[in-house]
Amino acid sequence: MNKVVLIGRLTRDPELRYTGSNTPVATFTLAVNRAFSNQQGEREADFINIVVWRKQAENVKNYLTQGSQAAVEGRIQTRSYDDQNGQKRYVTEVVADNVEFLGSKNSSTNTNSMNNSLKESKDPTPYDFGDMPEPKGTDVDSNPFADFGSSIEISDDELPF
Repeated sequence: MNKVVLIGRLTRDPELRYTGSNTPVATFTLAVNRAFSNQQGEREADFINIVVWRKQAENVKNYLTQGSQAAVEGRIQTRSYDDQNGQKRYVTEVVADNVEFLGSKNSSTNTNSMNNSLKESKDPTPYDFGDMPEPKGTDVDSNPFADFGSSIEISDDELPF
C-alpha cells in the first residue's frame, strides 16, 4: 500500500502548468514539522514536493499561497530525468489525491519556527512534466474513507507536541 497523509505549510506559492493535452498540474513544497526536537531543542521540518492534478490543481493555485497550512493525502512517486549535464537525477514526490485547505499563514499562533524554516528553504528540483504520463483513475473529489462507515473525530488537543 502506498498512502501518505501530511499536514504542513507551503514554502512558496504553488506553480500551475498545463500538459500538452491541456490538463492542469500544480506543484508546491510542503514544510512538515518533525514530531521531535533536535539536540538544541528546536523543531526541524522536512520539505516535501507535492504534485496535484486537474481541478484540484487549479484550486490549489487560486486559494493557497506561501505560508498557507494544508493537509495532503496521496501517494509517493519516484521519477527520473537527465539534467543539463546528462546526469540522471531522481525525484521523489507526493502525488496528491486530495488537498485540504486548513488556514492561512496568519491564522496560526505558533508559526515562528516554521516561518524561519520557510525563509531558509530552497527548491532546487526542476519540474518538467512534458514526458510525464497523466495519472489514470485518480478521482480527487472522492472520499477514500466513505466505505468505512462511521466518522472519526480528530482534535489538536490529542497531539503529543
